[in-house]
Amino acid sequence: MNDLPKSHLISQIRDRIARNASQTAIKYCENEQWQSMTWHRFGDKIDQTSRALLTGDLPVQSNIAIWSQNMPEWTFTDLAVLQTRCVTVPIYATSTADQASYILNETEAPVLFVGEETQYLGALEILSQCPHLKLIVVFDETVDLRGCINAIHFHQFLNIAPKKSPLLEERLASRSMDDLYTLIYTSGTTGQPKGVMLDFNTLSSALEAHKNLIHIDHTDTSLCFLPLSHIFERAWSFYALSMGATNCYLNDPQAISKALPEVKPTVLCAVPRFYEKIYNGVQGMLQQSSFTKRLIFNTALKIGNTHMNLHRKGKNIPGWLKTLNGIADKMVFGKIKAKLGGNIRFMPCGGARIDDDICRFFHAMGINVKVGYGMTETTATVTCFRDTGYQFGSCGSPLPGIQVKIGEGGEILVKGGTVMKGYYKKPEETAKTFDSEGWLKTGDAGLIDEHGQLRITERIKELMKTSNGKYIAPQYIEGTLGKDRFIEQIAIVADAKNYVSALIVPAFEALEEHARSINLKYESKKELIKNAEIKAMFEERLDKIQDELAKFEQVKKFTLLPREFSIELGEITPTLKLRRKIIMERFRKEIEAMYKPNRS
Repeated sequence: MNDLPKSHLISQIRDRIARNASQTAIKYCENEQWQSMTWHRFGDKIDQTSRALLTGDLPVQSNIAIWSQNMPEWTFTDLAVLQTRCVTVPIYATSTADQASYILNETEAPVLFVGEETQYLGALEILSQCPHLKLIVVFDETVDLRGCINAIHFHQFLNIAPKKSPLLEERLASRSMDDLYTLIYTSGTTGQPKGVMLDFNTLSSALEAHKNLIHIDHTDTSLCFLPLSHIFERAWSFYALSMGATNCYLNDPQAISKALPEVKPTVLCAVPRFYEKIYNGVQGMLQQSSFTKRLIFNTALKIGNTHMNLHRKGKNIPGWLKTLNGIADKMVFGKIKAKLGGNIRFMPCGGARIDDDICRFFHAMGINVKVGYGMTETTATVTCFRDTGYQFGSCGSPLPGIQVKIGEGGEILVKGGTVMKGYYKKPEETAKTFDSEGWLKTGDAGLIDEHGQLRITERIKELMKTSNGKYIAPQYIEGTLGKDRFIEQIAIVADAKNYVSALIVPAFEALEEHARSINLKYESKKELIKNAEIKAMFEERLDKIQDELAKFEQVKKFTLLPREFSIELGEITPTLKLRRKIIMERFRKEIEAMYKPNRS
């Protein structure tokens, strides 16, 4: 199962640079205009960055960190680091200074590349706490370096590169498939992240598996808007570039709606939240439309579903249905596709579970959403939809070279060339993650259906994942917020949601004392927690407490509960641990209310 051919990523990229020299490698937006860069220029930037890095006498497999949002410099630096046989350590652009400090100290990174002022100020804040950090390179040339002797702008950094570097040639010649290419930090259940060790063998296995399933070439354009610090977008960008496609960098993911019709991508990686927004937008417009327009849309959708289901099952599509589907596409679907740029061939979807109705909706319109399942520890994709035969509700079939089976307690187990080497400096955590036969324990429960496709049934591990694909460690957030004197108990809600919310049981003794101090009258606990002043007080306190959390970890909405979680009702264990499934079910109405759109 693990006999796919292997080729070093740097070999593939350098070969592409030589063969496609005059073609467009990447695009990026500057002064609201999309600029192009040829493969030749792209290669020059990578080599120059490599030569500049090697002036610092970096030993082989040194860890080099990148703390930035998406931009071409991210990839220049990433590939430059790999050319020097060093290891790239991505840090989410939205990470806090403390989170970045933990990663920098554990990896002992001597060089940190940062994107914009936010990350630079964070780097300055922790510089004294990171004894191994010697140099900060800032991508954004407009950032005021404030006289910091440890900081330099990226263009100045490139200027220190010699025109030739025998050491770079030596590193290129000696590159090894067994070298680590990255350490990607994922959240731990206690809030302490773990560095996933991936080498060039794992990456090559992933790229080769995709070549067997998904065809892209120099005629394709991919829009890179998910964080490059996440394995999903980064591995996909490597694949797109290695196949000669043009990679377009979107600095601000909030600008995706504007970028799509400008870039007109043919392929696009996205998380379920992206599809949810489009689906909800269409449904919202339909509600405000006339009866006739709704009838036309629903008729078109029925035609699209019939057409899609025949194609999905590999059956012949009659001519009359092709004609009707063409009309439906022209009258209805084409308008929605135009918002995606009009050229989409397919869109990989991962990071979290996508709702079946939303998935069907896109497929009925002829938009090929390739649903998949994977994790950082498996170099992203483990399973995905094929062009035909896929089953809604599933995550598709295993990629070539990857084995999947169901273990004890229904846990999904994975083995294959894409599986990580382990967690950096955490041998005990590594040992716990593999069984005695070397199968990776995913922490997710599932089953393999009669079609051989994987279905996720529940999450075993404590981590939650938002519909934006962000991992959330609920215990860590609960521990952070639970330190407030007005909070007795707290249960975080985030799994498959587009933001974090919380069920909060107030510390009523302290709260009632506060109410008396401001002469607040109330008849019951229920009345007290509904009071506007009390809600405002909690909002203010949460805002202050959450400064130490990353933006995506912060609670956006909360509900105050009139009673404590109970052992007798099965909501907490005798050791006071939350029984989340029971709590989520018992307080379903309160949770649903926190995710209803605001009415004006």
